[in-house]
Amino acid sequence: MLVGKEKGELNMTRWLSGLLLGLLLGGCGGPALMPLPSDGVILAFGDSLTQGVGAGEGQAYPEVLAGLSGLTVINAGVSGEQTAQGRERLPRELLEASPELMLLLLGGNDILRNRAPAQIKANLAAMIEQAHGLGVEVVLIAVPEKKLFSDAAPLYRELAEEYSLLLVDDLLASLLRTPAYKSDPIHLNAEGYRVMAAELDALLRDAGAY
Repeated sequence: MLVGKEKGELNMTRWLSGLLLGLLLGGCGGPALMPLPSDGVILAFGDSLTQGVGAGEGQAYPEVLAGLSGLTVINAGVSGEQTAQGRERLPRELLEASPELMLLLLGGNDILRNRAPAQIKANLAAMIEQAHGLGVEVVLIAVPEKKLFSDAAPLYRELAEEYSLLLVDDLLASLLRTPAYKSDPIHLNAEGYRVMAAELDALLRDAGAY
């Protein structure tokens, strides 16, 4: 198993290759992902929606995704975290996990607290650049705006376009509009996280991750 500098160099090679492939296939449904190795690691980074608040132990979406994909999926969710805090925490998580791919789902707490969209976007951009600097691919999961029956906040699509990222645009908004998938107004229940994991699994497979 590769560790430390060797794995970082391999990740960088994979990411550069994936960026080129994504540019070549950009007209065919969005950026492609490089295939993950059989011992690949996915870092699920976010807040309570990643941690799994509203469901029981082992029912958060990263744990369910691990079972579906057969890969190691690390749950790096911290309830209540805002993007400024995530920006500070991420380098440590990347170093400890040494992932090939990161699922980034953060910004909901900022939106609930009416933080400026420009600041949310800047923090998320810094996290994307931190990951890319280590050769880690990023899949961005959009958070809905603070409105009834809202769609994803526009800043997520802007980031996806700027960094050529695979964007999960309407999944979370759709789940949060469905009462059967919610444990409270802002969190999913076990079934909601299960559906979320299944949708992400299908998307990652379609994008060529595994």
